[in-house]
Amino acid sequence: MTKIVKKSLSDSRLTAGRKRRLKKLSRRPENEINTSDIPELTERFWQNAVRNPFYRPLKQQLTLRLDADVIAWLRRQGRGYQTRANALLRDAMLGDLNLKRGKEGGWARPNNPRHNAIAQTRRAS
Repeated sequence: MTKIVKKSLSDSRLTAGRKRRLKKLSRRPENEINTSDIPELTERFWQNAVRNPFYRPLKQQLTLRLDADVIAWLRRQGRGYQTRANALLRDAMLGDLNLKRGKEGGWARPNNPRHNAIAQTRRAS
């Protein structure tokens, strides 16, 4: 049987020497930092970028008062009415943020099959 060892940055505390070295590095001007081994990210790189498929936003439970006809409409579409309500609110939020930022294309939607199915259901109704 193989033992799996997991280490994180929090496992090793910053010693006084490490703190001094980091402070010294933070004072260096950017033009002294050698970034030749790091490729520059261009617009072409970001065109095909997608959100991490394993990203799941933190959910928060709350009580929300909605009109009865809105809840009835969401429930008529089948199971998952809360997820559909969340997707509708998320689309409205992202649309509002995109307007405020002045972007025409907007942010890329999450590459999530569940989200895509919800969007298709909304368009069909």
